[in-house]
Amino acid sequence: MKKYNVAVVGATGLVGQMMCRVLEERNFPVDHFYPMASARSAGKEIEFAGKTYTVEETTPESFDKDIDLAIFSAGGGTSKKFAPEAAKRGVIVVDNSSCWRMDPDVPLVVPEVNPEDLKWHHNIIANPNCSTIQAMLPLKAVYDKYGIERIVYSTYQAVSGAGVQGFRDLKDGVNGVPPKKFPYPIAYNILPHIDDFLENGYTKEEMKMVNETHKILHDDNIRITATTARVPVFYGHSESINVELKKPFESVKELQDCMGSFQNVILRDDPEHNIYPMPIEAEGHDEVYVGRIRRDFSIDNGFNFWCVGDNIRKGAASNAIQIAESLVEQDLVHDQYQG
Repeated sequence: MKKYNVAVVGATGLVGQMMCRVLEERNFPVDHFYPMASARSAGKEIEFAGKTYTVEETTPESFDKDIDLAIFSAGGGTSKKFAPEAAKRGVIVVDNSSCWRMDPDVPLVVPEVNPEDLKWHHNIIANPNCSTIQAMLPLKAVYDKYGIERIVYSTYQAVSGAGVQGFRDLKDGVNGVPPKKFPYPIAYNILPHIDDFLENGYTKEEMKMVNETHKILHDDNIRITATTARVPVFYGHSESINVELKKPFESVKELQDCMGSFQNVILRDDPEHNIYPMPIEAEGHDEVYVGRIRRDFSIDNGFNFWCVGDNIRKGAASNAIQIAESLVEQDLVHDQYQG
């Protein structure tokens, strides 16, 4: 099997560490491995595939090496500065920040949903927002069969989505320590506020879900609204999703079969026995769990469902590695940047 030289930028961060772990778990064919991070983290040692590596500071010259793929999880500022430097040197960048997601020249990809978009990459590919990624799998299933008129997102997002300090705020907050990441205590609380507020009253996180759904499904005509909240859970985002379809469905069983048969979607829907998706069971898994599927009697062709996924894995690291796998499968790794 052909092997590839892979860099992970932001390798010491919460998501970066998981990217390294998922590369190992999924046996991605890595030849040479290059962990990179900020100057603050440079010099640290990390383990990968049974070897010890020293983390190097990310600079433009870091990508002068023979690197095939660079997987970024180091924040938007780092991505904006260094992703073009890597791309112009022929390195394919898979970026986990929000920096490139809405750039019309950059594919925004969930591999189970729109892998064909990878064909038009110019050496930068965007990983969608964590809450968008998990919703796309079950929504793509019903979109292809029935079409979608409208989506109402309500999310209940874990603190790990805010990074290491978000995780610490919950852990410390249980003991009464004031928060450092969040504006209010997250322990025993819910914050209806993720990312900055915009002039329209929505937050950036909410508008990410709206705009990214349109781009991934290639359908700007879907009417979408969202409310995103931070809850005192360490790992695993939960979402209540209300959908209005274009075509009618005969039964809930029909929707269960449609979504449950989609790639990497697991159906957990047996109300009689209290079986439904929970973040505690999604933690550590790459699949998306769906349940609580029921008809919305207030509108024609409407239904509700509950969707859960591990935000650090499928919502970030695993989706990025799956993009790399899809690039290899489609023989797209050596496409060179054309400017």
